[in-house]
Amino acid sequence: MTIANSIPITPELVASHGLKPEEYDRILHLIGREPTFTELGIFSAMWNEHCSYKSSKKWLRTLPTKGPRVIQGPGENAGVVDIDDGDCVVFKMESHNHPSYIEPYQGAATGVGGILRDVFTMGARPVAAMNALRFGAPDHPKTKHLVAGVVAGVGGYGNSFGVPTVGGEVEFDPRYNGNILVNAFAAGLARADAIFYSKAEGVGLPVVYLGAKTGRDGVGGATMASAEFDESIEEKRPTVQVGDPFTEKCLLEACLELMATGAVIAIQDMGAAGLTCSAVEMGAKGDLGIELDLDKVPVREERMTAYEMMLSESQERMLMVLKPEKEAEAKAIFVKWGLDFAIVGKTTDDLRFRIIHQGVEVANLPIKELGDEAPEYDRPWRQSDKRAPLPANLVEEPADYRAAVLTLVGSPNQSSRRWVYEQYDTLIQGNSLQLPGGDAGVIRVENHPSKALAFSSDVTPRYVEADPFEGGKQAVAECWRNITATGAEPLAATDNLNFGNPEKPEIMGQFVEAIKGIGEACRALDFPIVSGNVSLYNETNGVAILPTPTIAGVGLLPDWKRMAKIGSAQEGDHLLLIGTDGTHLGSSVYLRDVLGRTDGPAPEVDLHAERRNGDFVRSAIRNGQVTACHDISSGGLALALAEMAMASSRGMAVNLSESRGPSHALLFGEDQARYVVAVPADLANFVCANAEGAGVPFRRLGKVTGSELAIEGVCTIAVDELRKAHESWFPEFMDGTAENRAAAE
Repeated sequence: MTIANSIPITPELVASHGLKPEEYDRILHLIGREPTFTELGIFSAMWNEHCSYKSSKKWLRTLPTKGPRVIQGPGENAGVVDIDDGDCVVFKMESHNHPSYIEPYQGAATGVGGILRDVFTMGARPVAAMNALRFGAPDHPKTKHLVAGVVAGVGGYGNSFGVPTVGGEVEFDPRYNGNILVNAFAAGLARADAIFYSKAEGVGLPVVYLGAKTGRDGVGGATMASAEFDESIEEKRPTVQVGDPFTEKCLLEACLELMATGAVIAIQDMGAAGLTCSAVEMGAKGDLGIELDLDKVPVREERMTAYEMMLSESQERMLMVLKPEKEAEAKAIFVKWGLDFAIVGKTTDDLRFRIIHQGVEVANLPIKELGDEAPEYDRPWRQSDKRAPLPANLVEEPADYRAAVLTLVGSPNQSSRRWVYEQYDTLIQGNSLQLPGGDAGVIRVENHPSKALAFSSDVTPRYVEADPFEGGKQAVAECWRNITATGAEPLAATDNLNFGNPEKPEIMGQFVEAIKGIGEACRALDFPIVSGNVSLYNETNGVAILPTPTIAGVGLLPDWKRMAKIGSAQEGDHLLLIGTDGTHLGSSVYLRDVLGRTDGPAPEVDLHAERRNGDFVRSAIRNGQVTACHDISSGGLALALAEMAMASSRGMAVNLSESRGPSHALLFGEDQARYVVAVPADLANFVCANAEGAGVPFRRLGKVTGSELAIEGVCTIAVDELRKAHESWFPEFMDGTAENRAAAE
């Protein structure tokens, strides 16, 4: 067949689409002819790293994705997990890294919009959002601009849409100077018997375009997201999408109303690669062909080409296969909400993906091969070098413990994130039970008297670089711990695997080993991965980011009245350390932020101890024996105690004299599987006896009392002084107070 092709396909054009010569040869073999310009764009979109996972598929298949509560694992818009009573939680995390570096406000805003669509496409109403943000060094000239734009974009979209932001992370490191990370998470609630999928069914049925009009924004965005940055970064600005949260809110309501009518056979969000990816995925999953007539697609710009329309990533759009008899009813719903509703094609039985534009066929491709025949690489990888052990006696103690604690609580990475989360609406919908600043965000499940969900997002990139396997395990374990620290049962997780260029064996080795660690931890903790995203080529001019496999998890609280918080300790409570004494200072924030060193191995993660200690803590919380709980992570015991004291506005009298080992290891060691719990005085002996009986290591630390964090024989710091150091860094950084003060001095 001869189809329209007005633009010659040259090797330079192929390369500019991110396709390697051997991949283009594969296309020629697959279709038996030279592709049209539009077809080349379609292949570029479907075969790039962002959409095809061609470097990661082999290893992603090794992750545990099933479990007794898993309704839908990877492969759909989002994962679905049973939370009892016929309810389910639908959730996913996804990256918008490259767009957010190029255009921070819109990049972050459309990242939030995209992940919300992934959730409500499944028929769930979004109830919670989180974000994991990583920026370059605070003193880098672009960092402040990027922080301001990204935070404003996250808040601007999420607040306007009306979903509470319940948690997240913000970190700084020079390795993100040229490539920040914006990982967006969303969760929604649905009935387990009313989930919608993307698999098209039935021949000759209408393919319907829903939502906002198509423009030129975001053309080639998925391909851009699958390449490294260089000096030409500013030229990529047109590939960033533009979002409208108010249109998305209308789209949510219209979609949920339409779903309730029984009209929807299949529905797919138009995310990366827009019309191309959504249409191909719907048809291929249903073993059907799709024919699209682009002249019927609602557009907001004149003279758009077929190429532009197929690759546009304009936001707030859906594609749906509709029951024909419901067409009038469906259209009326979307007209009522002020949204476009257009029949733009039909399903066919020939397994072809056909595109018509201005009466001419501009693409005719085998639909299943577009996805199924995408290249899959088993890239060479090299195991990371093991770092030498770093015994605590080879790490110097701080000259001044008091100054060291204040340095940590006021450092760029350990200080309060209040400046960030107060720009987000954390209370909208009226179900928030725990706000950002603690271990996990918690929301009530609406229309249920006691049920709640807990959410956390975690990874420690410096551990992953030191030891990708242990770092991968630790990311899962810390997420599991943070959820457990509220009293919730961790149910399942989603991942966002951010790495550099997989064509470099050392980077691919980080990825492979991290996946192995994640898989081992998920299996040991019964914490399956039900959805996720891989973001590779996160480097600029050959400098890769820190390996950052973010893990976000969801937990279930059967009775939120029996919930622990970081700041709910009461005067006279006894403080207990659950777990071992601190000994591990390698790759710790004490080493980095106090001593200026980054050496030493990552802490080993004993998954048996994680499970044992966490199950004990959760049981004690649910039995009403714990008034406050906080997991021990970066900064060790000292930072955990300081954060609990600040959160409760109460002092603590701590005595470590019975502990073995040097004080700096006890206070700043980042050994895993540990918690600090506050228990009522009359229950302290009972809880200790239970721990002993369960084989759980524990130590009595002291009491909640006074207005100072007093560590006997080490240091004493007023809680107000801790709070001042903790709360001041971020606002001073963002408004320039610190620079102004330094200039005045």
